[in-house]
Parts: sequence; structure tokens; C-alpha cells
Amino acid sequence: MRTLAAAVLLLTTGCATGLLDVTERIEALMRPYQGDVPGASLLVIRDGQTVVARSWGLSDVEARVSATPATNYRLASVTKQFTAASILLLAEDGKLTIDDPLRRWLSSLPAAADAVTIRHLLTHTSGLVDYEDVVSPDTSVPLRDADVLRLLESQNTTYFVPGSSYRYSNSGYALLALIVERASGQTFASFLRDRIFAPLGMSNTVAFEQGLSSVANRAYGYTEVDGKWTRTDQSMTSAVLGDGGIYSSIEDLAKWDAALYDDELLSAVSRKLAFTPHTPTNVKDVAYGFGWRITGDTFWHSGETIGFRNVIVRNTRRRLTVVVLTNRNEPPPYALAKEIAKLF
Repeated sequence: MRTLAAAVLLLTTGCATGLLDVTERIEALMRPYQGDVPGASLLVIRDGQTVVARSWGLSDVEARVSATPATNYRLASVTKQFTAASILLLAEDGKLTIDDPLRRWLSSLPAAADAVTIRHLLTHTSGLVDYEDVVSPDTSVPLRDADVLRLLESQNTTYFVPGSSYRYSNSGYALLALIVERASGQTFASFLRDRIFAPLGMSNTVAFEQGLSSVANRAYGYTEVDGKWTRTDQSMTSAVLGDGGIYSSIEDLAKWDAALYDDELLSAVSRKLAFTPHTPTNVKDVAYGFGWRITGDTFWHSGETIGFRNVIVRNTRRRLTVVVLTNRNEPPPYALAKEIAKLF
């Protein structure tokens, strides 16, 4: 593994002053994650080469385990690009089409879902009710994707006519995971393993299921309470896989990034679908593809859940990718990733 100084050297003209400046600026930007606090891992890829792969702080505060490039963080909504890729792979297989009616695959949903298609789920334009808004506050057993379906079976309404507007929907991506299962005949976790993680060599990436799988080099999530870091690693929605249940590291995400440039995993047609701005969002100048937010030439997605804040930012025209994974509730690292990208 290259040191930060050696990595930055690759991007300089050999000027010691320039090298020192970029190194010091990265260290300064990552200073809040240094020491005996919940940490962060930073990946920078330029022209297909990993130029920075570095970690700061702790992955397990209580056990004082240092974060490393092999540390696996819960990706939260960064998971959605993998869920979307699974649907695209099944479309390539001829097992489904992007414009299939939702109720072709999940017929137990009420009539309000008649007009919803897989495309609507992928682009957050379904209008389906957010399952987190209707789950009982007394819930004591973690929800799974199938539980999301059961909750929505009782919601014979949508926020708007499907396809007419945008509203970010964790419900939609939980249902996509169930469609993957029904179309493939596999569990969602095993489909991800067999069709994405194993072929790409992402050997430590997993859609985590308590009691069925484990997370190597696991980071635990934390929230700062009264000046102290308190473990807040799981909530009642943490076991839902399709919208946010994958754990991965910057080492494995470098392999994912590489696969998005060629036909190693997805065809050119599928990649174009994923990175096409299908719909505007409720944020100015930000559109949504299939599991990706799109701002001009930049494709990105954040992931926020209890104890974790993450982001992946890709500028394919410049062949520059920045990934920041953190095991703490605040702050969201999107602005940080953009500042680091400016250095390169």
C-alpha cells in the first residue's frame, strides 16, 4: 500500500513544495477523524490508479481498533447503486425488463401500485409510501425487506401519480431487492455475492444478515452525546438490505469503481442507463439515474444511517473518484470529498 506522500507524489511534478502542500492539506481536512475517535477511510483514484488509500481514527472505539483501508463500513444508501446494478444484470439476463409493472413481481401490493414500474422504483418516482413513516414506534424486532412489503400491503395510496414527481424512497429499493430474489431464485445477499462481489474480487464485501453472515474488519457506528462517543450501530431498519445493508471497504470499492468503466460487470447499455439523468430531484442541478445522483459530469451518492456517513463521488470525464467512509453520525462527508477532489 502506498503511503499518502508517495501517492501524492505521483500527481505532482516532483516539486517538494507541491507534494508537501497537498499532503498537508489532506491531513488538515481529515484532522477531525484523527486520534481516539470514530474514524474514516479515504480513497482517491486517478486515471485508474489508486493514489490515496488511507485511514484515520478507530473502527472500534471500545476495543481501540484502528481503521485501515480494509475496514468495512456500513454503506447505507451507497448500497443503492449495487441494488440497481442487480436489476440491470437481471435485465441483461432476460429475467425482467426495466419497465415491468411492479405488481408483476409483487402482486400482493394494493391497487394504488398498479401504475408503478421497476423504472419508477429505480428513479424514486414511484410515489410509494416511505416504510419508515408507517412502521410502528413499538417495533422491537429489526425489519427486513419482506417486512417492508408487508407494511406497504396496507398502504393503498401513493404520494403522487407514479412517474409524475420525485421523492427519495427507501421503500422502492427494499422492493427492488425482493424483485431480485423473485427473478433470480436466489436471496438478495447471495445474488450480490455471486454476480457482483465475487466476480469483481470484492472478497470482504457483504450484504450483512445477522446470524447468517459476518463482517470482517467491521467498523461500528457512533454518535457524539454530551462530548462522548456512544455506540449507535444498529436501528430497527438496519437489517433492510436493498436500501442500505451492504458493508464494504475502500479496498473493495476501488474494484467496484474500476468495473464501472468497462464491460467487466455491466454492458455499455446498462451503464448508460445507470448514469443517465432520468429525473430531476428536489435539489437544484441534481438529477437521479439508477442508484446514482448526477450533477453535470459528476456521479455520486451519499449514505447516511445511524452511526455512519459515507459518500462516493466519480467524475468520469476526469477519471477521478473520491470515496469517504466514516463510522460516525456527523458530519456528512460530501463537502469533504469535493474539497479533496479539488486537490487532484
